[in-house]
Amino acid sequence: MKLTTLSEPLLEFGTGTHICPRTGIEHMGVYDQRDELRRTELRIGVVGRGEGIDLLDEWLERCRIGIERKKESKLLNLFRGFGGINQNYGFLTRLINSPQYTRTLKKSEISKVVKLSLRADRVERAVDLYYEQIRFLAENRSVDVIVCVVPNEMFDSITAATKDDEADESGLEHNFRRILKAKCMHLGTPLQLVREKTILITKQSGDQQDAATKAWNFCTALYYKGNRTIPWRLVEDTAKLRSCYIGVGFYKTRDGETVSSSLAQVFDEFGHGIILRGTPVSIDKKNRHPYLNADQAYELLWDALEEYDRALEHMPARIVIHKSSHFRDSELEGFRRALDEKGIRSKDFVAITGTDIRLFSDKNYPPKRGTLLTISETEGVLYTRGTVDFYKTYPGMYVPTPLKITVYEQDSSLESLCEEILGLTKMNWNNTQMDGRLPITLECARKIGDIMKYVRPAEKPQVSYSFYM
Repeated sequence: MKLTTLSEPLLEFGTGTHICPRTGIEHMGVYDQRDELRRTELRIGVVGRGEGIDLLDEWLERCRIGIERKKESKLLNLFRGFGGINQNYGFLTRLINSPQYTRTLKKSEISKVVKLSLRADRVERAVDLYYEQIRFLAENRSVDVIVCVVPNEMFDSITAATKDDEADESGLEHNFRRILKAKCMHLGTPLQLVREKTILITKQSGDQQDAATKAWNFCTALYYKGNRTIPWRLVEDTAKLRSCYIGVGFYKTRDGETVSSSLAQVFDEFGHGIILRGTPVSIDKKNRHPYLNADQAYELLWDALEEYDRALEHMPARIVIHKSSHFRDSELEGFRRALDEKGIRSKDFVAITGTDIRLFSDKNYPPKRGTLLTISETEGVLYTRGTVDFYKTYPGMYVPTPLKITVYEQDSSLESLCEEILGLTKMNWNNTQMDGRLPITLECARKIGDIMKYVRPAEKPQVSYSFYM
């Protein structure tokens, strides 16, 4: 066994590099500022009741001018102030919202939703209310992203079950956020959902994020969704083969009866990617775990490479497949066949799963993020969450759990593959804290499955991650 600590991967921004997304944007600007076709204005559509729209207006104005950091904390790098979003600083973009881009929900309609006895009916009616206003904005206004402000009482009514819901024997999952995003997908405009109490800034303490952190995450998500470009990317290693990373995950249909495969393909280490929906898969009769037979694995990877070639007009030199469960012989057979036919020689098949193994530090904090216990050439335990030197603390609420890394096909070293995984945990533009647990390949696949189960089989899903996050 061997214990090492991997270096924190560098991110590239407009004029330099840094390990932290917030620090990099603040001092060096967004990466895509060098793109002359990049938008410098984001038009924000808004749907909500009158009070919610007023709260969002106030919140957007606060985001424009900036928000001070959490004063009671001495952790300056973890609780960094938000310097604002405008055309001269950081994001180099201004947010535009106006009454012309706004649709107001009637209070009477919201009350009708809340009073319905079954949660399934409340969710369905709430989705219909928002969908009609979203459709109007997407079809009649030139907006880049639509923010849906959900009233507190409506949110409570569509998430909490009542005694009457016991009479609902349909067995279907009813999730407002997932259904709404799936139903609006064909309109072609990404959504951002917020609760009224989330953007109501008060001085009360609690488990909510501080205002500056909230602004960092909110504005980064808006920027990514509205601009269709990336605010940062991993620094390119010119000595390595140009790689394509693919994450394979599984999701159940709403009735829980059928399991389908979900594939999130990230074009390259820079985060450009597309999303494909797989077909229903096989279930192991012994342990009920889903898996791909050889033909399903072949078809899934073949389709992904076809999309890659269509987008970039060339094949990658190397393929890395991340899977949230162990690889079966049938999956290895199908993946190898697809790669052989496409002429791709360099490949790494990596299973990223949980583990009961834990490491303990001789200090008061957990092991450092990047700690790698190498068990063998093909097995290791990696801490993607843990103590972060840059933050001078462990920024989590619970004891971090490491990942088990198992390699099935290996043209790269275990340490090199873990360095890539660590880097890909920083490619989630829904969160600006730099210590994500899962690589974007699997994080994306999981979120895609949550939404994809609500997309009708005959409907073509969007290929951009911005419609699922």
